[in-house]
Amino acid sequence: MTNNFLLSHRQEEPEKGILYLVGTPIGNLSDISSRAINILANVSLVACEDTRQTKKIMNRFNISNNLISFNKENSLNKISKLIAELKTGKSIALVSDAGMPGICDPGEDLVSEVKSAGLSVICIPGACAAITALVSSGIPSSKFIFEGFLPKKNIDREKILFEISKNEKTTIIYESPYRLKKLLKELLEFCGGDREIIVARELTKKFEQHVGNNINDVLTYFKDKEVIGEITLIIKGIKKENNQGINKADLKKDLHELIKAGLSISAASKYLAKKNGIKKSIIYNLN
Repeated sequence: MTNNFLLSHRQEEPEKGILYLVGTPIGNLSDISSRAINILANVSLVACEDTRQTKKIMNRFNISNNLISFNKENSLNKISKLIAELKTGKSIALVSDAGMPGICDPGEDLVSEVKSAGLSVICIPGACAAITALVSSGIPSSKFIFEGFLPKKNIDREKILFEISKNEKTTIIYESPYRLKKLLKELLEFCGGDREIIVARELTKKFEQHVGNNINDVLTYFKDKEVIGEITLIIKGIKKENNQGINKADLKKDLHELIKAGLSISAASKYLAKKNGIKKSIIYNLN
């Protein structure tokens, strides 16, 4: 009886007044689920990061529906309108260009506002580049930190790079192919060339590739190559025993790097003190 109920319930999807987060393929279109196809075909409208990209999926599976754009440039103006549509009983599917919506896109803002309005959100799970790269990397995957795309502002960027250098957990980063070599050089500076890393590109596509071992090896591999395709980096954390104790030489180097990046001595000392669990005065006096 329970199985029949679940089956009939799914056949009734999409339901009125529901925002559906629909995972779409990250490369190989065969990775889409039949449930996702049903939602895309039968919701009142589909909100897309880029309607041209979503139309490729729609055409591949002979789906016809009303597509509207919803991206970082227009999301502030569109959120209230989408909520108004949901309140009239319409169902809406939200999709990104590839993968799960709400990861590194304004979908998270829409979900927050929809929830605040007392409306329901249902996720139709699908591919995710971060998880796909992580589980195929061979690097510990039970505990990890997802950083997405690193900030462009140097001070903010260097703070995160410093945290990655001291992190015991695996770190996942997204990067543009045009900025990969710059990021690898930054990781070399902060983490050292021996840090284990995997660079995954073109995931699920014909030319899927996993380049790794350590930062030195990856830098050498890409040195004279044109980088193509979306990039996901998996960076192994440091061993716990290597993260214990106080190394004043390293702390002094970290302090000077933060000051060079634009932080005051006081702010840099406070940050490093909190990060390392020691008194601010100890670090302040290293300058």
